[in-house]
Amino acid sequence: MRGKDNKMYTEKVLKCRDCGAEFLFTEGEQEFYARQGFMTEPTRCRPCRSKRKRREQNKRDITLYEIVCAKCGEVVMIPVRPTPERPAYCGDCYRAVTGRK
Repeated sequence: MRGKDNKMYTEKVLKCRDCGAEFLFTEGEQEFYARQGFMTEPTRCRPCRSKRKRREQNKRDITLYEIVCAKCGEVVMIPVRPTPERPAYCGDCYRAVTGRK
Protein backbone atom coordinates (compact mmCIF):
# COMPACT_ATOMS: atom_id res chain seq x y z
CA MET A 1 0.00 0.00 0.00
CA ARG A 2 1.30 3.45 -0.86
CA GLY A 3 0.58 6.24 1.64
CA LYS A 4 0.15 9.97 1.04
CA ASP A 5 3.88 10.43 1.58
CA ASN A 6 4.53 7.95 -1.29
CA LYS A 7 6.09 5.41 1.07
CA MET A 8 5.31 1.76 0.61
CA TYR A 9 3.91 0.01 3.65
CA THR A 10 3.94 -3.72 4.20
CA GLU A 11 2.45 -5.60 7.11
CA LYS A 12 4.92 -6.35 9.91
CA VAL A 13 4.82 -8.86 12.71
CA LEU A 14 5.88 -7.26 16.00
CA LYS A 15 6.32 -8.68 19.50
CA CYS A 16 4.42 -7.17 22.45
CA ARG A 17 6.70 -5.88 25.19
CA ASP A 18 4.14 -6.72 27.90
CA CYS A 19 2.75 -10.17 27.08
CA GLY A 20 5.27 -11.35 24.46
CA ALA A 21 2.58 -12.20 21.90
CA GLU A 22 3.16 -11.47 18.24
CA PHE A 23 0.80 -8.98 16.62
CA LEU A 24 0.33 -7.55 13.16
CA PHE A 25 1.21 -3.92 12.41
CA THR A 26 -0.97 -3.47 9.32
CA GLU A 27 -0.37 -1.25 6.33
CA GLY A 28 -3.29 0.95 7.38
CA GLU A 29 -1.94 1.34 10.93
CA GLN A 30 1.49 2.26 9.54
CA GLU A 31 -0.05 4.89 7.31
CA PHE A 32 -2.05 6.25 10.27
CA TYR A 33 1.13 6.41 12.41
CA ALA A 34 2.92 8.29 9.61
CA ARG A 35 0.04 10.78 9.21
CA GLN A 36 0.03 11.42 12.97
CA GLY A 37 3.79 12.00 12.94
CA PHE A 38 4.58 9.03 15.20
CA MET A 39 8.23 8.13 14.78
CA THR A 40 8.20 4.67 16.38
CA GLU A 41 6.26 1.48 15.86
CA PRO A 42 3.86 0.27 18.56
CA THR A 43 5.48 -1.88 21.24
CA ARG A 44 2.28 -3.36 22.69
CA CYS A 45 -0.47 -5.47 21.13
CA ARG A 46 -3.99 -4.01 21.02
CA PRO A 47 -5.23 -5.82 24.20
CA CYS A 48 -2.18 -4.69 26.20
CA ARG A 49 -2.54 -1.12 24.89
CA SER A 50 -6.18 -1.13 26.00
CA LYS A 51 -5.29 -2.57 29.40
CA ARG A 52 -2.57 0.07 29.88
CA LYS A 53 -4.94 2.84 28.81
CA ARG A 54 -7.52 1.69 31.40
CA ARG A 55 -4.84 1.63 34.13
CA GLU A 56 -3.75 5.17 33.23
CA GLN A 57 -7.38 6.33 33.25
CA ASN A 58 -7.90 4.78 36.69
CA LYS A 59 -4.88 6.67 38.02
CA ARG A 60 -6.60 9.92 37.04
CA ASP A 61 -9.79 8.96 38.85
CA ILE A 62 -8.36 9.73 42.29
CA THR A 63 -10.66 10.23 45.23
CA LEU A 64 -9.93 13.38 47.20
CA TYR A 65 -10.67 13.74 50.91
CA GLU A 66 -11.42 17.00 52.70
CA ILE A 67 -9.30 17.54 55.80
CA VAL A 68 -8.43 20.29 58.23
CA CYS A 69 -4.65 20.77 58.31
CA ALA A 70 -3.30 19.70 61.71
CA LYS A 71 -0.77 22.55 61.68
CA CYS A 72 -2.40 25.66 60.15
CA GLY A 73 -6.12 24.74 60.26
CA GLU A 74 -6.70 25.30 56.54
CA VAL A 75 -9.36 23.12 54.91
CA VAL A 76 -7.88 21.31 51.90
CA MET A 77 -8.43 18.25 49.72
CA ILE A 78 -5.83 15.47 49.80
CA PRO A 79 -5.54 12.21 47.79
CA VAL A 80 -4.93 10.06 50.89
CA ARG A 81 -7.66 8.83 53.22
CA PRO A 82 -7.03 10.50 56.60
CA THR A 83 -6.85 8.33 59.72
CA PRO A 84 -7.38 9.40 63.33
CA GLU A 85 -3.96 7.99 64.31
CA ARG A 86 -1.98 10.26 61.98
CA PRO A 87 -2.22 14.02 61.52
CA ALA A 88 -3.07 15.30 58.04
CA TYR A 89 -1.46 18.43 56.61
CA CYS A 90 -1.97 20.82 53.71
CA GLY A 91 0.76 20.76 51.06
CA ASP A 92 2.81 23.62 52.53
CA CYS A 93 2.70 22.27 56.08
CA TYR A 94 3.45 18.74 54.89
CA ARG A 95 6.59 19.96 53.13
CA ALA A 96 7.61 21.96 56.21
CA VAL A 97 7.06 19.00 58.56
CA THR A 98 8.85 16.47 56.33
CA GLY A 99 11.59 18.82 55.11
CA ARG A 100 10.67 18.20 51.46
CA LYS A 101 10.59 20.98 48.88
